[in-house]
Amino acid sequence: MTRGVSVVRLVLGVIGGLMLLGGMVLAFSGIPGIFVSAFWLIPSGAVLVIVALIEVSRYRSASAELGGGQPGPGGGEPAPLDARFHRTDEVFVDPTSKRTMRVFVDANTGERRYIAEG
Repeated sequence: MTRGVSVVRLVLGVIGGLMLLGGMVLAFSGIPGIFVSAFWLIPSGAVLVIVALIEVSRYRSASAELGGGQPGPGGGEPAPLDARFHRTDEVFVDPTSKRTMRVFVDANTGERRYIAEG
């Protein structure tokens, strides 16, 4: 990862941008019958660009995503958390990293954070 931009996000953005641009070129080319292809490319490219812009890493808070810092183990928050977050009994195994993740909750807002255990 470079400055918080994942490879997947970059690839989706490039492919979506090319589809969007190609669709616009086809739509304005004036070639009869080609508008159907453009009609498919423009919304598909737009969706990929939007996904690339809003895609987030797993189990990270918005503040950690916007800060661009490296994720903690298992893709969660880097420890330690603010004192407002309290440990819960809820744990799960992340299917991607195979790490056991512990859930922490802010009782006032219901906001959840995830920290890898072990």
